[in-house]
Amino acid sequence: MSNTLVDPKLIEILVCPLTKGALEYDKENNELISHQAKLAYPIRDGIPIMLVDEARKIDD
Repeated sequence: MSNTLVDPKLIEILVCPLTKGALEYDKENNELISHQAKLAYPIRDGIPIMLVDEARKIDD
């Protein structure tokens, strides 16, 4: 798993593809979190993978 930084401006414009809601960057796990959808989207090589099928289910 790469910890390449993601451009903060990119994070600001990205939304959850399922809910269209805001995302929160989880630096520790290198993921973008959708609290509404309870999904964590991985970031690989600095690229957010915004596919529901690739996301990890989370519990808030």
